[in-house]
Amino acid sequence: MGASEENSALFPIFVLTLMALPLVPYTIVNLFGAFKKKSAKINCQCSVCVRSGKYHKSIFRRISNFSTYSNLTLVLLWVVMAVLVYYIKHISTEVQIFEPFSILGLEHGASDSEIKKAYRRLSIQYHPDKNPDPEAHSYFVEFISKAYQALTDPVSRENFEKYGHPDGRQGLQMGIALPQFLLNIDGASEGILLLGIVGVCIILPLTISVIYLSRSSKYTGNYVMHSTLAAYYHLMKPSLAPSKVMDVFIKASEFMDIPVRRSDEEPLQRLFVLVRSELNLDLKNIRQEQAKFWKQHPALVKTELLLQAQLTRETAALSPTLQRDFRHVLELAPRLLEELMKMAIIPRPPVGHGWLRPAIGVVELSQSVVQAVPLSARKAAGASSEGYAPFLQLPHFSDAVVKKIARKKVRTFQDFRDMTPDEREDLLTQVAGFSNSESHDVELVLKMMPSVTIDITCETEGEEGIQEGDIVTMHAWITLNRGSGLIRALPHCPYFPFDKEENFWLMLADSFSNDVWLSQKVSFMDEATSIIAVSKTIQESKEGSGASAREINVAVKEALEKVKNGSRLVMGKFQAPAEGNYNLTSFCLCDSWIGSDAKSNIKLKVMKRSRAGTRGGFAADETPAMEDGIEEDEEEEEDDYDDYESEYSEDEEDTKETKSKGAVANGSAHNKGKGSSSDESDSEAE
Repeated sequence: MGASEENSALFPIFVLTLMALPLVPYTIVNLFGAFKKKSAKINCQCSVCVRSGKYHKSIFRRISNFSTYSNLTLVLLWVVMAVLVYYIKHISTEVQIFEPFSILGLEHGASDSEIKKAYRRLSIQYHPDKNPDPEAHSYFVEFISKAYQALTDPVSRENFEKYGHPDGRQGLQMGIALPQFLLNIDGASEGILLLGIVGVCIILPLTISVIYLSRSSKYTGNYVMHSTLAAYYHLMKPSLAPSKVMDVFIKASEFMDIPVRRSDEEPLQRLFVLVRSELNLDLKNIRQEQAKFWKQHPALVKTELLLQAQLTRETAALSPTLQRDFRHVLELAPRLLEELMKMAIIPRPPVGHGWLRPAIGVVELSQSVVQAVPLSARKAAGASSEGYAPFLQLPHFSDAVVKKIARKKVRTFQDFRDMTPDEREDLLTQVAGFSNSESHDVELVLKMMPSVTIDITCETEGEEGIQEGDIVTMHAWITLNRGSGLIRALPHCPYFPFDKEENFWLMLADSFSNDVWLSQKVSFMDEATSIIAVSKTIQESKEGSGASAREINVAVKEALEKVKNGSRLVMGKFQAPAEGNYNLTSFCLCDSWIGSDAKSNIKLKVMKRSRAGTRGGFAADETPAMEDGIEEDEEEEEDDYDDYESEYSEDEEDTKETKSKGAVANGSAHNKGKGSSSDESDSEAE
């Protein structure tokens, strides 16, 4: 057949190749990530989580989890590839070698008379005068005539014997893999070809660019609207109390876009009655307060009531339409809270520090939303600086159970965790009336709860002491331990309908001035990324200090062993402030568990500059240095230090204990987390 037909047959192969090049590696990466993600996420196995159906692997749930736009598109592309493979397999023709004897239906060595006889027979069948079919004409000219000529004409026969073709040496043929209708250029196909070129080269890239730019102009990389970040930035205040963080949180543009229906009025009115005690309304002017609450934007009212339904676990009062809106609000909550946290700790002029008080409030709100615990439960009560909120995240616990075990002098959550399993079982079965299976559920959750240890050092490498204007480098090792021995795990949160990974926020802050000097998000879910990051960090640090290759290898090996054992390295830099003594506190706050936070105290003495030149500033290519080394007067420490406590966790006795244990070396602190941001952790001088 013609060369154009051969080229046209290559078009499906060309399309198949273009599809396979990106699709095959993308599919492999997705499958690998899915298996890795499945093995990394280890959820709670208590009966409450099992009954919630959150992790139930039913066929419907598997299909619904799989039925995302990206997965469906991936499947569709593979179906198209399968169709192309089937099509190519059935239309592809092998390249035929020119064999004149085979074409004429003869055996090699046939006589001239047999050749002429076969030619006359085929001429009757394929000659244009006998057969008007164009394909028969083409076959007669391209094959039969050339075969007869190759066997009867001396020159053609010589060419055939030398080059395998009666026309002599054949040149290299090249074609383009395009459909047949584009190769036969006429008036109609020219227009189609032009439209195809314009569409592929101009319209398609332009459309993709417009979609990308319109989306990027509206959303950030974390899929949060730019308008939400702007609102959070302007509404965030340094004195924002934790109980007022909710008012800022619900101002997100994503929540404002939630539809408000007339059919929602009655269910929202019933929900308002159930959660009214959590809305911080003035009981003395309750009518005016209620009227003021309902005069807000309907979307704000709806969002706050749905969030309070989560905190108070009053979701049974929601209608089916409100249930959908409720799930949508909770699905948005984690990433919106993360952005709100960033707005609290973002450096602000003139000093360039974040704000501690609202940052702790955001973390406390995140903990309460994930664990479905009311904010009022965090208020200090008796000997407990965090109230009874940590108990409510345990399965089968309620206010009545907390009151029962409090009579046995178990007043704080840390007291409860410090008990042996046998003591807890006796307490729960004999005092709280738990069954053995319910007591076992409590033990499972307690083993899942993380305990954090902070080992933090601030130093200037190569220099003695810290002088004003120096670039101070903070090295912090955050170590996570669980009773179950796991490092990566999902928190116990049966009332939160989505998977929620644990995240920790490390903050180096001055509690007295409400300033956050350094902050960083820490995750224990991805060990591979942490290994790569810590290897690079340790190697660059050691090379900068002039260490030998052997010393670098030893340091990297030790750091990798720490990471595998559940530690994460956090590094940060800040410019030393003016001369003086500073009482800093390092907070490690968990956004998913209540009572798993930790903190340690750091005494930092900044001396007046005496070295020649200034090394201050934040030059990108500058390698700052600093070293430990000061001792302070105990009386001076007590006068200067004023620890920060949450609005929900004020305890004078605990603060005094903090001050009495707060003596540490300059720029260094080691602590073992006691499970709470308000609980003091032991520190020892380095």
